[in-house]
Amino acid sequence: MPVSALPFPMIDPIIVSFGPFAIRWYALAYIAGILLGWLYARWIIRNERLWGGKAPLTLVDYDDFIVWITIGIILGGRTGYVLFYNLSHFVSHPMEIFQLWNGGMSFHGGFLGCVAAVILFAKKRGIPILALGDITCAVGPIGLFLGRLANFINSELWGRPTDVPWAFVFPTGGALPRHPSQLYEAALEGIVLFVILAFVVRSGALKRPGTVIGVFAVGYGIARICAEFFREPDAQLGFLWGGLTMGMVLSVPLILAGIGFLVAAARRAAPQIKDAQAT
Repeated sequence: MPVSALPFPMIDPIIVSFGPFAIRWYALAYIAGILLGWLYARWIIRNERLWGGKAPLTLVDYDDFIVWITIGIILGGRTGYVLFYNLSHFVSHPMEIFQLWNGGMSFHGGFLGCVAAVILFAKKRGIPILALGDITCAVGPIGLFLGRLANFINSELWGRPTDVPWAFVFPTGGALPRHPSQLYEAALEGIVLFVILAFVVRSGALKRPGTVIGVFAVGYGIARICAEFFREPDAQLGFLWGGLTMGMVLSVPLILAGIGFLVAAARRAAPQIKDAQAT
């Protein structure tokens, strides 16, 4: 092992097992991300100052929405991975589509699953789609951060070979030291994006519905493209045209859609807040 490479922390991907059943860090990351996001969303909904009045949905609404968003993340994430990253393999081995414990989730597919969940639930409850989407995007980086940490623990989605002093030799990545691209993504898509969105929310973005969605889409797209320069492309896909990766390609329409949301939100008149002392 090169002197510059750091020893990989050999953390068992399985936290505890009971016979054929096992609890994995990967699954725990999803569960913890959803629960922490739910708690943060409840704080946002309760904080009338952020909305300029009462939120357009209730705590009960979001409590019920958690089931919908969970299904959207899982179905969308898995479907996206099957279609965007490894379609030929799953066509030949269709039963493996349901083996979620082996990994294989696509953020972009999961995002589309969340979009579908937001639209369907909002229409069912008669609440504003953009308001529900704004809250969901505001809490999204929490799950992204934990998910990328789980990728690191699983020694998957590692980076390209490098000689930087913080490189790791991953157990599944061969003998070469590599960028810990999962940690880069955890920092960019998780911490940095969360801080940006928290600032935007506290600056009154919820008063212009669609703003948080736009910032999330643009911010994630840029963060993902930056991280892709250090991440090893999926073996079954490799590099695409001109050195692009699938992650880069899928992030471009996300950025464009985010810009569209921001433009529309900027043109939308902010609600007029009545002075509490006015008569």
